[in-house]
Amino acid sequence: METNEILDVSTEDNLTPVLPLRDVVVYPHMVIPLFVGREKSIEALDKAMQESKQILLVSQKEADLDDPHFDELHKVGTLANILQLLKLPDGTVKVLVEGEQRSQVKKYHELDGCIFAEISEINDLVPLADKELDVLVRAAVESFSRYVKLNSKIPPEVLNALSGIEEPGRLADTMAAHMSLKVVEKQELLEMADIVQRLEKLMLLMENEADLFALEKNIRVRVKQQMEKNQREYYLNEQMKAIQKELGEMDDAVSETEELEQKIAKAGMSKEAKEKADVELNKLKMMSPMSAEASVVRNYIDWMLNVPWKKKTKVRNDLKLAEEILDIDHYGLEKVKERILEYLAVQQRVKSLNGPILCLVGPPGVGKTSLGESIARATNRKYVRMALGGVRDEAEIRGHRRTYIGSMPGKILQSLSKIKVRNPLFLLDEIDKMAGEFRG
Repeated sequence: METNEILDVSTEDNLTPVLPLRDVVVYPHMVIPLFVGREKSIEALDKAMQESKQILLVSQKEADLDDPHFDELHKVGTLANILQLLKLPDGTVKVLVEGEQRSQVKKYHELDGCIFAEISEINDLVPLADKELDVLVRAAVESFSRYVKLNSKIPPEVLNALSGIEEPGRLADTMAAHMSLKVVEKQELLEMADIVQRLEKLMLLMENEADLFALEKNIRVRVKQQMEKNQREYYLNEQMKAIQKELGEMDDAVSETEELEQKIAKAGMSKEAKEKADVELNKLKMMSPMSAEASVVRNYIDWMLNVPWKKKTKVRNDLKLAEEILDIDHYGLEKVKERILEYLAVQQRVKSLNGPILCLVGPPGVGKTSLGESIARATNRKYVRMALGGVRDEAEIRGHRRTYIGSMPGKILQSLSKIKVRNPLFLLDEIDKMAGEFRG
């Protein structure tokens, strides 16, 4: 017989076979089936069946260990009786056990390829003040009743079984066995010999679990309500589609909205613009294609799609070439050209230039407008000239509200839509000739 330690016969007779458990804690009076596959564990069951049919059930500290060392097993377990043992065709063993007694491990040994332990019984510590214990037991049962109502996995018959248990220790173990606790928490309860401490800890865990179940229930209710709302909207949309189909309006409307949806997805819009376009498209889907409002919404989406969201020209950053183009196109104007080149130089160094706008001032015919065209050619930008002479209303620049019949976007958006790039050179020409009136 191979052993890790020298044992005399008298000591060996007092050893109990050990069955290490993964993610399971067995309490006294708890009946549970276990599936055993490890060779050492099967050997321990065979040893137990040959002798007293008793085995010590001990939880591992780390569940993923296949061959746990003594230090990786807890020191408190449950001595259990083997009620039934069945060897399965795949080599594993199904065993039905019933917990009998809390047990303290004095020392672990390895004999004949399996683990044995020297153990001593752990008896429940019952306080002398019975009234206090009775109140605590009653409060624990009430907390467990609330817990059972919130947890659908526990059958209500468990409460009937509790009413027939008089021992406080057994009552606490039965409640702990039916709760969805972590292995660490279950092991902590198993190691508590003091019944008062065990019941108080159990009540604390039940209150925490009850709060979690209540929160989970509220979340499920909210999700269910949202699902019902979505299903109702889907049902109403399908009804509306069916009505539109009967009226002969459906096919064209669906193909149009699908086409717009694809265009919006491919347009490369900013996040805010895409959200707005999606909102407008959803409105359009809900409207009759022949309504006046649908025409306004469709026109708005078309203008959003006409804006060049991602197409732009590659800007040329060649100051020498820019100087040559300015000299070829314009004679003199040295200070003006120098200021323009300074502006272009700063723009090269600072990638995002916000704020400064070049303002060309001078009498008619000195080359203000043509300078703008030369700058565009020098930087390889598209050129947009917006004549502001005689403009009376700022809405012509910013755009009109959609509520007005025949409303259009402003000149800036119209120019962007026409030029088809997002980074042109804008020349606001004759800004001093914008008309004023009594409104300002």
